[in-house]
Amino acid sequence: MSVLVLVLALSAACCLGFGFVLQQNAAQRAPLKDFLSFRLLIDLVKVPRWLGGIALMVVGMALGAAALGQGELSLVEPLLATNLLFALALSRRQTKQSLGRQGWAGLLLLAGGVTAFIVAGQPQGGAATADPVRQYLIIGAMVGLALLLTTHAKRSRLSSGPVLLALAAGLLYGVQDALTRVSGQKFSEGGFAELLTGWQPYAVLALGVTGLVLVQSAFETASLRKSLPALTAAQPLAGIICGVGFLGDRLRTDAVALSWEIGGLLAVVAGIVLLGLHPAMPHGLAERARAGKLQAQPQQV
Repeated sequence: MSVLVLVLALSAACCLGFGFVLQQNAAQRAPLKDFLSFRLLIDLVKVPRWLGGIALMVVGMALGAAALGQGELSLVEPLLATNLLFALALSRRQTKQSLGRQGWAGLLLLAGGVTAFIVAGQPQGGAATADPVRQYLIIGAMVGLALLLTTHAKRSRLSSGPVLLALAAGLLYGVQDALTRVSGQKFSEGGFAELLTGWQPYAVLALGVTGLVLVQSAFETASLRKSLPALTAAQPLAGIICGVGFLGDRLRTDAVALSWEIGGLLAVVAGIVLLGLHPAMPHGLAERARAGKLQAQPQQV
């Protein structure tokens, strides 16, 4: 693994993690009537803290794109998943909570899982598939699943909705990462003329804006505990599927390597869940308000 790819990916994860915390701090104060509406972005753009979070996110995405230009998607995506560690670090500073057993266990599972997957899988680049049907099927399946999750989230926005929206956004961001790599390859081959004649850069923009609305709606209605773990887990899984499925990424497929790769991914997901549920992750205002109403109901009867 290139040191440059490692530095770029971890720097991107740092910016993304810090940016997500700042965005959620601002989004939790947005009106609930803006749920799943582009008006939510219009309202949030007036909040300096949210703009700071978006600026960090943009820098993180740029660094992630640079990492994707130097390394395989199946290598970069697990490293980007460590953004939760940086989000937890900033949340700890805000809440003054110590890591404790849960935090250390989550940290070791996430870091160990990423290491196990990369060492066992030894991701390598290859020739992208020439079959466009395969590419469209994989992208269509990811986008279709994200649409189903979003549709169900509308019906249960104050219960399972934030988790479903975060999962949907993670799927879209995984596809976006794959198409970002394709766009980078087109640019390196033919410059802006080659880049702008393809559909991929426009799809990257559409996926980015749509994912942003989903993420902010999830942040608006629940705390980072509910939304960020799902987002962080779904994105690398979707990215790896795209990388192996149609970008030509190759992983070792012998029995021992596969067992370590699967175990590594499971450890990453488990670590993400443990860190996401850590007490240092702040509760959302809407979540606390609902909890207060539930506690007050018996007194009103």
